[in-house]
Amino acid sequence: MSTIPRRPLSSVLPALLALVAAVLFATAPSASARTEAAPTAALTEITGFGTNPSNLQMYLYVPGSVTAHPAVVVAVHYCTGSGPAMYNGTEWARLADTYGFVVIYPSVTRSSKCFDVSSPQALKRGGGSDPVGIKSMIDWTVRTYSADTARIYVTGISSGAMMTNVLLGDYPDVFAAGAAFSGVPFGCFATTDGSEWNSACSGGTVTHTPQQWGDLVRAAYPGYTGPRPRMQVWHGTEDDVLRYPNFGEEIKQWTNVLGVSQTPAATDTPVSGWTRTRYGATGDRAAVEAISLQGVGHNLYATGMAARALTFFGLDGSGPAPQPQPGACKATATTSAWSTGLTASVTLTNTGTSAINGWQLAFTLPAGQTITNGWGATYAPASGAVTATNATYNGTIAPNASVSIGYQANHGGNSAAPGAFTLNGKECTAS
Repeated sequence: MSTIPRRPLSSVLPALLALVAAVLFATAPSASARTEAAPTAALTEITGFGTNPSNLQMYLYVPGSVTAHPAVVVAVHYCTGSGPAMYNGTEWARLADTYGFVVIYPSVTRSSKCFDVSSPQALKRGGGSDPVGIKSMIDWTVRTYSADTARIYVTGISSGAMMTNVLLGDYPDVFAAGAAFSGVPFGCFATTDGSEWNSACSGGTVTHTPQQWGDLVRAAYPGYTGPRPRMQVWHGTEDDVLRYPNFGEEIKQWTNVLGVSQTPAATDTPVSGWTRTRYGATGDRAAVEAISLQGVGHNLYATGMAARALTFFGLDGSGPAPQPQPGACKATATTSAWSTGLTASVTLTNTGTSAINGWQLAFTLPAGQTITNGWGATYAPASGAVTATNATYNGTIAPNASVSIGYQANHGGNSAAPGAFTLNGKECTAS
């Protein structure tokens, strides 16, 4: 059986990409979803995989070393591209060989070779467009390979990055995380006239408040209250196709959806010219991670970036466990006061299902209170909006476990305990 060789994605003319995609498309072996699973170590077209209202094609890569109950990565192509071109031009199949997960490569058949991220049907769960077909591909793969439904991820470039945003909005119960390279927020490309293109969005002139962006996502699946997938976004400052302001709007949207602060928990420069900000936590698996590439245009994807997305997903075994979703912590505070001073005790409980590795507990002191010393954490500043950062010995909190901290403070008459707390940027239940 023939296989399709892989090569690094390089900056080439769209026409050449389309030509390569067409050739590869024609040579991929096929397998019927009704009769057999795909061969290993080869890109295979799967037919008859389920409901597919927009006539997408499904390509699958199963490594020879596929694990039991494997993770699944959906890799979504750019405009003018195809599933085979995405296979050939990215490292996802090579990474699958190393880590044993399965890769799905959806492929558009409409003339534009762009995914539908603009129609009303695309922007709602079960709406009858491309997201439905991709969901069917995932369902077929889960059934066929007993895949781990807690480890399903999506990534994409350009049109595929926009589809990554759309899929996380339409199917938050399906995906654990996504990584979007040069995309736009969910709903930004929305049109009602049948057009696939939204010039206002591509030009970076569509702006909303974080709440408005978050409401667009929540409206895709009304009534859903479960966990939301984490999001990694990448953008070049000189993007002339999907302008750079879309990067900031994506950050606003997904920090709101995930219930974390828009103030970064960490900022660094992993590569010269890159600025990485993390929201909700400081480690590799923060709720939202954003990478800005100074002076880079729309075609920013390069070798090595998929591995960084893999680390964000957690599929390479590195990084701490994901931080808990909003509401997965509880804080209880009491005070004991005298004339001008008080002692406060705070108990922080992890009510989530994953360990917390490193924490910052934020709260606001009542007016007139100033911390003079504390224990179990470092406190800064001494008054107003205070952040308590874990000590070396209590930085990890197992599920259902608690840590106790405290402080002494002066007061000007109000000796009350703080009434609200956020843990790593996420609101805690106060009691």
